[in-house]
Amino acid sequence: MITCEFENGSKNSLRHAVVDSIIYRDGKILMAKRAKNMAKEPGKYALPGGFVDRNETVKQTAMRETKEETGYEAIKAEFLFVITNPDRSGDDRQNIAFVYQVDVGEKVTDFDGEVEEIKWFDINDLPPKEEIAFDHLEMINIFIEHKLKGGHRPIIFD
Repeated sequence: MITCEFENGSKNSLRHAVVDSIIYRDGKILMAKRAKNMAKEPGKYALPGGFVDRNETVKQTAMRETKEETGYEAIKAEFLFVITNPDRSGDDRQNIAFVYQVDVGEKVTDFDGEVEEIKWFDINDLPPKEEIAFDHLEMINIFIEHKLKGGHRPIIFD
């Protein structure tokens, strides 16, 4: 949570905005194994993503975080949906997650220190739920159902 002081002197706790990127190519999803030094969900596989920086759009965050956490050049980012549930799994900060599908090009650099390894997983052979951080398996399942199978895609998941 972020504590903010407003013009009238009142204070309030506000929620963070984060972006998670689904990188899907040739029937596979790219996931990043979180480094052991991470405060939340270390050693688990996650979708690349992170906090929205000041003066940055959520689309720019998706592109930046993709490159930082995978080393792949982000070519295109398409907004998929937002998750606003304040009780998201593994998240005590009540982050609001904007989820993008990101197309990548070539691997242009190494991934950053937040990541131990990156790995492409067949869409039908993902790691077990207990090895996936936060609610990222739920995000992948929403992507499969509403993007790959062509179902109606709600924009907001509460």
